[in-house]
Amino acid sequence: MTGHPKGERGAALLTVLLLVAVMAVIAATALDRLTLATRIAGSTSTVDQGRAYAFAAEQIALRRVSSLVSRDPTRLTLDGGWLGRDFTLPLPGGQGRARLTDANNCFNLNSLAAETAPGRLSQRSGSVRQFAELMKLIGIGDGQAQQIAGAAADWIDSDSNEGPLGAEDNVYRGMQTGYLAANRKMADVSELRAVRGVTPKIYAQLKPWVCVLPVTDAVKLNVNTLTPEQAPLIAMLLPGQISVADARAALAARPAGGYGSSVRFWEGRAFAGREPPQDVAEQAGVNSRWLALTTNVTIGDGVLTARSLIDANGGAASAGQAAPTIVRRDWGETD
Repeated sequence: MTGHPKGERGAALLTVLLLVAVMAVIAATALDRLTLATRIAGSTSTVDQGRAYAFAAEQIALRRVSSLVSRDPTRLTLDGGWLGRDFTLPLPGGQGRARLTDANNCFNLNSLAAETAPGRLSQRSGSVRQFAELMKLIGIGDGQAQQIAGAAADWIDSDSNEGPLGAEDNVYRGMQTGYLAANRKMADVSELRAVRGVTPKIYAQLKPWVCVLPVTDAVKLNVNTLTPEQAPLIAMLLPGQISVADARAALAARPAGGYGSSVRFWEGRAFAGREPPQDVAEQAGVNSRWLALTTNVTIGDGVLTARSLIDANGGAASAGQAAPTIVRRDWGETD
């Protein structure tokens, strides 16, 4: 037999090494993709399981709310320690926490406009003044507060006419990245960041005090569930007439079983000599239609957060006429 030349033997060895290298790369890629696919499948399973637990927490919360409403449809108080308290959810292979809070006790941005006809929104001047007052009470300058309140009202109302200190399409078109005003109800608090004058710093200041509810009714607080730290929400109701200290004193003096009516609240010593107009007086109510449920589920390394908005009235005109229901659900972390 005639042997192969040395050059050919080197070429054959190089070919074999090249094939081995290519096969190793293919094997490594396939293994990496298999690992990724396994992780994705595991994550999907974890998310699905976490959502199922969150749905279960909603049902527990709905039963709790229904029980509270049936006990006294006219008044909701802190009795029973149900509000603002973390409840542990016993879960197989994980853990969960749920917290129910009063979603009435905030400034509903959609209240800046009243729905005068289906789909027709017109500015509510009283709410605009209250929003500006709230901003001033939490440390935002008067000029900025007035401009933001006016611009936020223009953002929601249906027309394209600029209100006092407001902003409409022509203002937003002139920005570096042009866009248009929504001219509809806000869907999420984060939408406030698009309103003229709202800087990241101001948004961070405002976020704990504002909310977005699916109605345009004037803000109606529950003085039986407000904490003294939330006193600026009461002080904003009568701009320039109530100090935060007086509002805090009224909340701190709340009877153990809560105030029986809005009238009893305004008769408190902290408000001596003040008689708010009827519509403003009723904004300090003793009941809550909207409640918020925050659920955190941890399964292994996965964490799922769900936020659910509960209508305690179940869509009815008043509490007790229909079962409470979930009207909105958000997943994941907030901005």
